[in-house]
Amino acid sequence: MLFIIDRNADTSAQNQLREQIIAAILNGQLPAGTKMPSTRKLAKNLSLSRTTVVLVYEKLVENDFLIALNRSGFMVSDAAVSHLPMAVKLSPVRTSIDWKARTDALLSHQRNIVKPANWQDFPYPFVYGQPDASLFPLPAWRECSRQAMSQSAMRDWASDAVTADDPELIEEIRTKLLPKRGIYAGAEEILITMGAQNGLYLIASALMKGGVRVGIENPGYPDARNIFEFCGAALLPLEIDGEGVVVGDALKSAQMVYVTPSHQYPTTVTLSEERRAKLLDAASSRDLLVIEDDFESDTNYTGESVPALKSQDGEGRVIYVGSLSKSMFPGLRLGYIVASAGLIRELRALRRLIVRHAPSNNQRTTALFIAQGYHDAYIRKLHNAYGERWEKMRAGLDNHLPGMTTVPSFGGTSFWIRGPEELDAELLATRALKEGVVLEPGAVHFMQAEEGRRFFRLGFSSIATNRIDEGITRLARLLDLR
Repeated sequence: MLFIIDRNADTSAQNQLREQIIAAILNGQLPAGTKMPSTRKLAKNLSLSRTTVVLVYEKLVENDFLIALNRSGFMVSDAAVSHLPMAVKLSPVRTSIDWKARTDALLSHQRNIVKPANWQDFPYPFVYGQPDASLFPLPAWRECSRQAMSQSAMRDWASDAVTADDPELIEEIRTKLLPKRGIYAGAEEILITMGAQNGLYLIASALMKGGVRVGIENPGYPDARNIFEFCGAALLPLEIDGEGVVVGDALKSAQMVYVTPSHQYPTTVTLSEERRAKLLDAASSRDLLVIEDDFESDTNYTGESVPALKSQDGEGRVIYVGSLSKSMFPGLRLGYIVASAGLIRELRALRRLIVRHAPSNNQRTTALFIAQGYHDAYIRKLHNAYGERWEKMRAGLDNHLPGMTTVPSFGGTSFWIRGPEELDAELLATRALKEGVVLEPGAVHFMQAEEGRRFFRLGFSSIATNRIDEGITRLARLLDLR
């Protein structure tokens, strides 16, 4: 039998060997009763320590893949192969079902942000929303995960919570995260979601059926637009200028409005105090509900803190959506909604029908990560790193692409670029890839794609500081500006 240990892999040699033996058993290459090589022989063949092989065999015995024979080694267990499926010969399925006619929306045809799957292989990845993994305090997360796996903690999260959230995470959000945004809420006003996007889907599913008219920023967040349309909303585009969303005639027929006031997506503009007051006044006088997506609230390193719109809401009209995935890592998929208790109660019941609740072990680990100060320390570390990159981006854009961007007043992790009138950013992105540069064309953010043909976005959270200037220089050459 042939097992191969990759010395350069992230996975340990012990885990590689265990996984390969299990795979060989489950795919039938090692039938029940097969005698395994001695630990000494296998260790020698693979240039491993005998202790490593012994530990692998013992773990496989513990999990019923192998049987330890009395003084004569190990063999494959009957139990390991008793549940293997019978081989089935597959034949092609011929169907006359018209799935296009049976679905109520062409979800696969929605316009979405697309980036190369291998963007990490490019030297100048100006991609948005992807963190620098080297900055994350992995040992701290491991420690919190270890604590969450203790026997006493496991009793709290191992069972089906049905509609409940981890009370420890709710308390950390309520007392540590929300006050930084000027929000003070009770536990009954907070719901944990599978990321902010899941929160938007819950809100839209509960409140936007039957053609509810929703004002939405244009340009804006494509997935909010897609979610709201799928849930039946009639969308009303709202113009963006240097003060943020324009509160004007377009809102007169709206019943709800979706905004990103602290850091407009994707232009980075912060909603002015005057506009905030106008929006809340309009919501009150016209009986509007306001969805506030505070997606990048932890990346303000350029000036004074900007409070959430929710903090100025005296009537409970603002439904606040926050994200832990953004401030920690996207794969965590944890977010939260803050709203009046009556709405949270209904959203909790709706969430039960879809996912019941977010993974309880992740909730507890995150609660510990916040409670023990690791989250605050990580945010400070991000501020230092991203603040340096932000300055480098600003200088590079001023030097190589002058006049094409407005410097974000709130910080964030991207710059919004307005190219020459004749620019096709899709073609620019294709040409840029050949130069090792990954950028995001802006048309997807507009309700009418042609409106955004000349725009593109440059993110800087995942590009090394010392590569920023050269990446912008290469873009300038492609635009014939250098």
